[in-house]
Amino acid sequence: MQIREHVGAGKPAIILHPSGTVITFDDLEARANRLAHHFRANGLQEGDVVAILMENNEHMHAVMWAARRSGLYYVPINTHLTAAEAAYIIDNSAAKAVVGSAALRETCAELGEHLPRGLPAVLLIADGAETSATGTDSDLDGWVRYPEGVAGQPDTPIDDEIEGDLLQYSSGTTGRPKGIKRELPHVRPSEAPGLMAMLVQFWLDPDAVYLSPAPLYHTAPSVWSMQIQAAGITTVVLEKFDAQGCLDAIARHRVTHGQFVPAMFTRMLKLPESVRTSYDVSSLKRVMHAAAPCPVEIKKQMIDWWGPIVDEYYASSEAHGSTLISAEDWLTHPGSVGKPMNGAIHILDEDGNELGPNQPGEIYFEGGASFEYLNDPDKTAKSRESHGWTTVGDIGYLDEEGYLYLTDRRHHMIISGGVNIYPQEAENMLVTHPKVMDAAVFGVPDDEMGQRVKGVVQTVDPADATEAFAEELLGWLRDRLAHYKCPRSISFEAQLPRTDTGKLYKQELIARYSG
Repeated sequence: MQIREHVGAGKPAIILHPSGTVITFDDLEARANRLAHHFRANGLQEGDVVAILMENNEHMHAVMWAARRSGLYYVPINTHLTAAEAAYIIDNSAAKAVVGSAALRETCAELGEHLPRGLPAVLLIADGAETSATGTDSDLDGWVRYPEGVAGQPDTPIDDEIEGDLLQYSSGTTGRPKGIKRELPHVRPSEAPGLMAMLVQFWLDPDAVYLSPAPLYHTAPSVWSMQIQAAGITTVVLEKFDAQGCLDAIARHRVTHGQFVPAMFTRMLKLPESVRTSYDVSSLKRVMHAAAPCPVEIKKQMIDWWGPIVDEYYASSEAHGSTLISAEDWLTHPGSVGKPMNGAIHILDEDGNELGPNQPGEIYFEGGASFEYLNDPDKTAKSRESHGWTTVGDIGYLDEEGYLYLTDRRHHMIISGGVNIYPQEAENMLVTHPKVMDAAVFGVPDDEMGQRVKGVVQTVDPADATEAFAEELLGWLRDRLAHYKCPRSISFEAQLPRTDTGKLYKQELIARYSG
């Protein structure tokens, strides 16, 4: 995959919002080429790994493009991790280079303390302190300031361009993050189709303006934005998601397409109506959402607001399979995540038997891309079954027409009194209450039942986090769901531990409320 040729010289490839910083396609191409030459000059070859510690800024796409066209794996690291957690990923992936930024300076400075084999030889920091006489960052020993440190490199492509790939680490919601590695294609970038290429070509047009509101260290934002740049389409990147700021970006830049996660929809819908309606979103043609299940009522409200343009896909960082459903199809199959884009879906029970329509089981994909969990052969083996079909542990079912519906994650299931309870249903219902911003439902130990269902809620107005509202909310929920699915009690948190892509760190909550 490569940046499309013959794009107008001054056309923006990236617009950062709200700062307004613009990187043109010509500039992005030159920056990526200089860094690719720097990687080669420092001995990095096909299959080597570059770790990236950056917030959404003007440099991150250039770093990813430089690695990708050099045949390297690039590992964007969650910016919320501690230095010890980031160092684990750098060590586990055997990264030979780290590119950081001034915003992550403290993390970068502490990495060496947690790396048993020491820091990689190639260290770059964007927008760092003043450069010393040796060209290094004057405050970080051994770190070269970027982009100044590569300014002398050619801005033309390296001679031996070859396709690299993303080496994504899981969010680590149930333990140490796992690297998800695919075999490199061993072809030149011009010969590589790129992930999601067909979907992007179908979904967008050359005059589109695409909004990327999530952190680029996540799989979908990095993959989609690069694929869209490869098609010569401008990407508006939110420096940090904010519900009102997102609407401002859509209105200001006349955004036509974008990709969201359900938590973003919820936060925009919870804005006062006078605020929501003050922004002109009429430029939107289609938007996509993914990463976490979207409550049916939340999606209905988004379609009422933005029109029947809210499409959805289901996939994973493993890229082993995916589904797609248009807004129009969803309206006749509410709650579904669609049909497979390629291959086939199989729903299996705990013994590996295939289940019929409307019977929940573990979701397996046939015919998807091959992957492995880096340095974890046991986890890799558990993701396969005898036919070679693969799973990431999601639970769901197919209806009679072959539409897939997600039930929950396997490790989120609660077993109370011998009954299997999937908490996603209660969570989805809770967030539709007008006073609820976010909700988590999970199991905690119970001497009699084994586990009991516990709820934790974040309210729109902190003043509503009262015992009286907890009782009111329990009654409200029991009027809408079978009682065994409902929490026995509800507590309140000012902020739930949720990733930027909407996944809950439930283990943190389980530990807190299991005493």
